[in-house]
Amino acid sequence: MPLAEAQALSPKETRTRPLVVMRSVSKVFSSGTVALSDMSLTVDSGEFVSLLGPSGCGKSTALRIIAGLGDVTSGAIDWPSSRINASGLPDGDIGFVFQEPTLMPWKNVFDNVHLPLRLRRVSKAAAHDQIMEVLTTVGLQDFAKAYPRELSGGMKMRVSIARALVTKPKLLLMDEPFAALDEISRQKLNDDVLRLWQRTGITVIFVTHSVFESAYLSSRIVVMKARPGRVHADVPLATSRERDAHYRTSEEYRKACETVSHSLIGAINAAGDQG
Repeated sequence: MPLAEAQALSPKETRTRPLVVMRSVSKVFSSGTVALSDMSLTVDSGEFVSLLGPSGCGKSTALRIIAGLGDVTSGAIDWPSSRINASGLPDGDIGFVFQEPTLMPWKNVFDNVHLPLRLRRVSKAAAHDQIMEVLTTVGLQDFAKAYPRELSGGMKMRVSIARALVTKPKLLLMDEPFAALDEISRQKLNDDVLRLWQRTGITVIFVTHSVFESAYLSSRIVVMKARPGRVHADVPLATSRERDAHYRTSEEYRKACETVSHSLIGAINAAGDQG
């Protein structure tokens, strides 16, 4: 079931305070591997920001640090627009979609989506309407009683997205969620996530290594250099057209892909020159 009709993307008329800011963040693992070096990034409320770069450049590491799933070696993560809890994170404001759906195979779709609310001690009865609302948002309202083994790969990922959205977060973090899917499923989920973003105004940070995916989805693309990861280029994208099947074959999209591709090549070459 398709989500709400998409509207053409346009620049924001007003600017809000940043939602999250990475300030000169570096990350060195216990093995001595330097994953990130002096990475700074500001993400405003309502943006769709893609982190693009070659494998191993620290995209997923940056995302996990923002999510509070890893510590920084130096630098800081700030949340100017959020109330911070005792862990230094915005309270309940983050949803995370991993590369794999990570569903519990012994629980049905409804129970899988209920999990974040159950951890907050919200009963299934009290959460019922909220869960069904988010399942409707991702087009799975008729599959609430189905089990993961009965779902396609794309449907499993929709469940994962619903689970991330059920707490109504301000920020949705997505770590290459569609990389393992076939091209048709991937394009359909790209459309669904784009429409979800347009309809709700949620802020999205999306990790990908696909130039084409990033150019289709994003309001802005942050191109990262190879390890140690840091920002090479910050590419804003605006379009006068609705992003749909027709946009994928447009000259405007071709030019956007070309611009992003050249920036990525520059990032790879710059890393090579430093090596």
